[in-house]
Amino acid sequence: MRNSLEKLEIPGKWDRSGLPAWTYFSKELLDLETEVLFRRHWQLACHQNDLPERGNYVCFDLCGERAVILRGEDGVVRAFHNVCRHRGSRVAIKTKGQCRSALVCPFHGWSYNLDGTLRSPARPASLPKLDPVEFGLKPVDCEIWMGFVFVRFKESDQPSVREIMKPFEAEAALYEPADMVPAYRGFWKSETAVNWKAVRDVDNEGYHVPMAHPGLQDLYGHGYFDEALSGGANRSFGPFNAGPGRTWSVRNYKKIVPDRPKLPESHKRAWVYLGMFPNTVIAFYPESMMFYQEFPVSAGVTLQRGATYRYKDETRQMRLARYLSTRIDRSTLKEDVQLTIWSCEAAKSSGFDGILLSDLEYGVRSFHDHLREVLPVMSCDSEPAAGTLARVNDEMAMCDVA
Repeated sequence: MRNSLEKLEIPGKWDRSGLPAWTYFSKELLDLETEVLFRRHWQLACHQNDLPERGNYVCFDLCGERAVILRGEDGVVRAFHNVCRHRGSRVAIKTKGQCRSALVCPFHGWSYNLDGTLRSPARPASLPKLDPVEFGLKPVDCEIWMGFVFVRFKESDQPSVREIMKPFEAEAALYEPADMVPAYRGFWKSETAVNWKAVRDVDNEGYHVPMAHPGLQDLYGHGYFDEALSGGANRSFGPFNAGPGRTWSVRNYKKIVPDRPKLPESHKRAWVYLGMFPNTVIAFYPESMMFYQEFPVSAGVTLQRGATYRYKDETRQMRLARYLSTRIDRSTLKEDVQLTIWSCEAAKSSGFDGILLSDLEYGVRSFHDHLREVLPVMSCDSEPAAGTLARVNDEMAMCDVA
């Protein structure tokens, strides 16, 4: 486990400019991000306890892809493309649901077993004989880490989730996340008219907390710090301030937050955030945990999605603490939405000359470095000519390898 007092090491001289403005508005870049970042990197779909029984499923849509995560008759959690092999309809419709022994396509009635194999097409006599595996639902890469179910739509050289998150495995295990259960029935979602990277930028630094987030500043602003993204993962730590707190939610939360005996003293009164590139954050609180993520709907619209989980032995005190921490988080989200809108508006202004990062925003720089490593075209000061962006990116990637 990393020392909670570890400080971020900043290079003596570093480029304090961020990504050029065009990267937040380019449709061609978004197409490349969709293919290279979102389809080829692990995405957090749900928690294993969103699927407590055989036949439970969760649907997960992302950038034109759609998956169904399903617990089979053998109890194993698997992921498949939510695409019927007949005409491409969804076979699972609800965000979360239950099927007894098979998924049945609502278009023509083709049915699939809980292991994804084809059970029967509708009116089989009208078709040639179909192999149940060959014509079963197409599998999607699936990995479970600390109870969270990750999927990856296309193969890549990205390491396993466990390898990426290994530096934080011992710390995460303190909270027994695999045993937590959903606090609510489904997943929350919201849309904002900004580029998805603007949401990540504001979430990758705590420099703005004292000014923009009175609730968080009241809770842990005196000791909060971020660690830079490294190897595809990063961490932030917020030990609670001394004293009772000024705002109603913080004051009552700090008063009632439970003492989890299995947590070390450093974590009994602290919030921990673990990030995974490119777009996922898992947050651990003394009384609960949550995840949130963002996906591009278009170059200028972002969908945010998340869920909260609680301990099975949740007491009334823990439930009240969870209610209060959720109030703090909701206010923070609303505040961040406005900040991202203003940032994206500024990038279109004739008076915008780029940004100047503080040492306390080095996490933004490390996020941008990860982006440029995967998509070197983001290093260009101006957008390549129309229709050439993908080619320019490939050429720059080949130069980097050479």
